Amino acid sequence: MSRITERLVCVDCVKEGNPLTRKATRPGPRCATHKRAVKKKGSDARWEAHIWTTYKLTPEMYWALYEAQGRVCAVCQWATGKARRLSVDHDHACCSGKTSCGKCVRGLLCRPCNTLLGRARDAVEFFKRAIEYLTHPPAQAILKRYREEHTK
Repeated sequence: MSRITERLVCVDCVKEGNPLTRKATRPGPRCATHKRAVKKKGSDARWEAHIWTTYKLTPEMYWALYEAQGRVCAVCQWATGKARRLSVDHDHACCSGKTSCGKCVRGLLCRPCNTLLGRARDAVEFFKRAIEYLTHPPAQAILKRYREEHTK
């Protein structure tokens, strides 16, 4: 039997004693199901290492924060973190580098909210101006005066 027509068998299915061993994909010794599982396990391990080295948070601490926030982003309260884990937000005034001491962690945010806080540089005045802008849009008054002046 040539290598091209030879059927590859998933090594994990064989180890599990699965009588219906699935065909392994090329290249690689695993079926699609086991390939996803191995990829997720590696992704989880990298994430756990990242949150520990960067924020001094264990996965248990992260998930406790997640539960305490009602399983949503602390700012918008729309994003659930199901498709993409919520980002850990920390106070850059405390730890200005790429890592945090762990004491300045503020909460979990979705990527857009985390980016918004970064853009605003955590300035409360920025958000006060944004609230003023949303409650009293300047274009409304300007355009009203313009229309009154030019319709006479």
